Amino acid sequence: MKTRPFDDAVRATRPATSSRSTAGSGTGSSGDGALFPAIEPFDSAWLEVGDGHRIHYEQCGTADGPAALFLHGGPGSGCSPRHRRLLNPAWRIVLFDQRGCGRSTPTGECRANTTADLVADIERLRGHLGITRWLVFGGSWGSSLALAYCAQHRAACRGAILRGIFLTGQADIDWFFSGAGQLLPEHRSSLAAIAPPNRRAALASWYFDTVAGADEDARIEAIRRWMDWEEALSCPGSPPSPAGSVTREAALTQVDKYRLQAHYLRRECFIGEARALDFARTMRGLPTAILHGRLDLVCRPSNAWALHQALPGSRLHFVDGAGHSPFDAPMARALVAAGDHFLAHGSFARWPVEDAA
Repeated sequence: MKTRPFDDAVRATRPATSSRSTAGSGTGSSGDGALFPAIEPFDSAWLEVGDGHRIHYEQCGTADGPAALFLHGGPGSGCSPRHRRLLNPAWRIVLFDQRGCGRSTPTGECRANTTADLVADIERLRGHLGITRWLVFGGSWGSSLALAYCAQHRAACRGAILRGIFLTGQADIDWFFSGAGQLLPEHRSSLAAIAPPNRRAALASWYFDTVAGADEDARIEAIRRWMDWEEALSCPGSPPSPAGSVTREAALTQVDKYRLQAHYLRRECFIGEARALDFARTMRGLPTAILHGRLDLVCRPSNAWALHQALPGSRLHFVDGAGHSPFDAPMARALVAAGDHFLAHGSFARWPVEDAA
């Protein structure tokens, strides 16, 4: 019989709702019931990584458990207490805010802030914590960063869980700012309305210029519309909020995030689709689970299929009823199950369970 090294730990800490019926839990509904109980870090600090940057990290779960690294999305976002709950606390869960993000300092700083810098930071953090190998768990932009890290530091990785695949290329950026407008035309009209008519054909470029520009009023209005658009795309199957509902006050709190996001997106996140898929090919043989919501309007499900084709041996699960958020109830359940499966088996063979013969 195949060894299951952490099976008892998996059973002991399984979410209370993991065996409940999934009825009535479509996209947009909270997945909190599928997550593990809230936990607090047993360790948190800042790590100096050079170039004037220091990154904030925290460790949760079991100090002597197998290590798992969580990579947040964005670019420009950060970690939240809910992210701690996506992985079984039997893991030694490591989370960190990427350069310029969240609690890392200086906040919103774009200088010396590239994907190569972030990959180097991850290795510095691994060495600082004395971790030999870890599972890498990333969603959206975090899935892109995970590809870059796993490909370049293969020996440090036990495996990977990748959600909401973002391949970073121009096709992804064009889809987000233009193509998805076919699905939400009224919100796309609001997104484009504030750009000069001669810039609307390349709307993403205008937004990147404006968010990084010196005109504060224009910057805040652009962030308002960008946030409104993201919110609309994140609620497939549900009526989105009226266009223009994000307040100026809310946008002011997000200036650093969107400045950094514009910095990355205008440069295809310093990766680009072809290189992202090359990273995947380099990962051949590394246990990898790919999860993507069938209703994801932010990142196209075709991205997950392309990644799966580039990475022979990977396991792909399209999650019914889920959009882009990891906290959509069906996706939250699927992520928890993927992490528990790897914790119990050390691989993604015969995952997801419904695929087993």
